[in-house]
Amino acid sequence: MRRTALVTGAGRGIGRAIVDGLASEAWVAGLDVAFPDGAGAAALTLDADVADCARVHGAVERLLAERGGLDWVVCAAGITRDRVSWKMSDADWDDVLAVNLTGAFNIARAAAQALRESGRGRLVFISSINGLRGSFGQANYAAAKAGLVGLARSLALELARDAVTVNVVAPGFIDTAMTRDLPEGVRARALARTPLGRFGTVSDVAAVVRFLCGEAAGFVTGAVLPVDGGQLLGGVPA
Repeated sequence: MRRTALVTGAGRGIGRAIVDGLASEAWVAGLDVAFPDGAGAAALTLDADVADCARVHGAVERLLAERGGLDWVVCAAGITRDRVSWKMSDADWDDVLAVNLTGAFNIARAAAQALRESGRGRLVFISSINGLRGSFGQANYAAAKAGLVGLARSLALELARDAVTVNVVAPGFIDTAMTRDLPEGVRARALARTPLGRFGTVSDVAAVVRFLCGEAAGFVTGAVLPVDGGQLLGGVPA
């Protein structure tokens, strides 16, 4: 039987690419607050804010009613509210943590029983290399993305007995509509710090997610896979 997948943040960018990347192997539902780029390959779109626990549970229940089960979950929903820490408002902090970290937990909790019953459940969180190294002006974002690593490793232990794997993908500088709007100087510095000499693409990230959901990654759990062109290495080739 064809696998059933749920992708959050599916309306644009990395999330939308993940939907398209998984669709050749699974029936995919996309969840987001809006779908500005359309549904893509999603067979079902679910309108929900991941920070809203009740809406998340309702969306998962709708999916389960239609498909009878759920095998793969990818949490790609995320927002930014960048500001240096001493100028960061309570709302800046709370909103980013609510979507990027609590939202992922809401989805994981709502889907946990279905994943446990799958027999081959997969749960993937989209973090960021900034959650591993920190980032100026992104204390809220970096804290939330770092929190996903601890969340994933805890869930990996809790769900292992039911053959559910839980992993993290940590993208570096990815060419999306959001990063294309950054000042050229910021983009140039990011490129200079990338040993492979190019920006990542949403397809680069989607390919790693597809691997983690596939049979070949059945013995991989609790891992953090950077997709960053070598940025975390801290240098560039001479």
